[in-house]
Amino acid sequence: MASIDLTVAITGMNARADNPGPGVAVARCLRDAQEFTGRIIGLGYDALDPGLYLREYCDAAYLLPYPSAGDEAFMTSLRAIHEIEKIDIVLPCLDAELPGMVRLTPQFDEMGIRYLLPTPEQLRLRNKDRLPELARHAGIQCPEIKAVTHSGFFHQCQEEGWSYPMVVKGLFYGAHIVHNADQAADAFREIAAQWGYPVLVQRLVEGEEYNLTAVCDGSGQMLGEVMMKKMAVTDKGKAWSGVSIFDQTLYDASAALIRAINWRGPLEVEVMRDNTGHYQLIEINPRFPAWIYLSAGVGRNLPLILLQLILERDIPELPAARPGVLFIRHAVENIVQQSEFEAVIMNGGQQLNPALDTDRETYDKQAAAQATRSDS
Repeated sequence: MASIDLTVAITGMNARADNPGPGVAVARCLRDAQEFTGRIIGLGYDALDPGLYLREYCDAAYLLPYPSAGDEAFMTSLRAIHEIEKIDIVLPCLDAELPGMVRLTPQFDEMGIRYLLPTPEQLRLRNKDRLPELARHAGIQCPEIKAVTHSGFFHQCQEEGWSYPMVVKGLFYGAHIVHNADQAADAFREIAAQWGYPVLVQRLVEGEEYNLTAVCDGSGQMLGEVMMKKMAVTDKGKAWSGVSIFDQTLYDASAALIRAINWRGPLEVEVMRDNTGHYQLIEINPRFPAWIYLSAGVGRNLPLILLQLILERDIPELPAARPGVLFIRHAVENIVQQSEFEAVIMNGGQQLNPALDTDRETYDKQAAAQATRSDS
């Protein structure tokens, strides 16, 4: 198979232990692939995003303005990065940035940056408030979801047939299991302040969580699907460990969902198997999950497959995903020189693996000199 010697920009470098973004895992998948010989540019939104400093995965790293800053600010920053790094492909890994990215595809085309993104209509169809409709189409159940615009709902929700515990979640991120009105109101205010309105409430489903991730070609087909069962989660409900499985019901439901919206790009389907054995659709995420490195572990490197699809190459016949493969997440301390951190804060980015000089001491001196010039 021909090698891929291109510069790939990956967002979502916020690898927090309790709620990691997918970016680092996507970069790790590409680094593990013998077919990938290119460069990786890590893109983050906060100077403390750990992935911005991981030399083993990223050749350079830069900060982007938060999506709330608007499309113009985002494009100004991306154009400046592109001028330095000559980005060939961009892989967005966060829900909140997808709508803006989709709007900006004409400018990506103008810059020669390739991508595989859903259409605005596809994004709308998988919104969390549309899940019950999609679930009916796929032949599975879905817990009731309601949009809420004021915290007073939680003090009178019983009048509308809602009871505690329930789940309070944002349109893009954030999900809190709440057990009373005060907890619910606090979660509502936190999510609204971060992600805006409306805030969603969803009836709580107790049981076992199963997830499926795949790459979709925009014609209703999914490629390289990988399924896992969560074995341990963080206090935010994120997978800390899981095991690869094959589940025909989950496969069939996911295939029906993808056909219904002709999804294009990566995605993740989350379901709960409730205490009666029925599957309930919880979310459809429009990107790779943070546990995507499991795809490499089971023999189906999905980020690599995504690159091949973007480049319009023939996808080789994929081996069956190996069941019974576990991932167990762990937290490590990444040592970062203050000069590197300052380079990100002051200059918005840095070269992690300079092409002409990879000596650590020399690079630290260069970064410190760069930071000094920025002060002056």
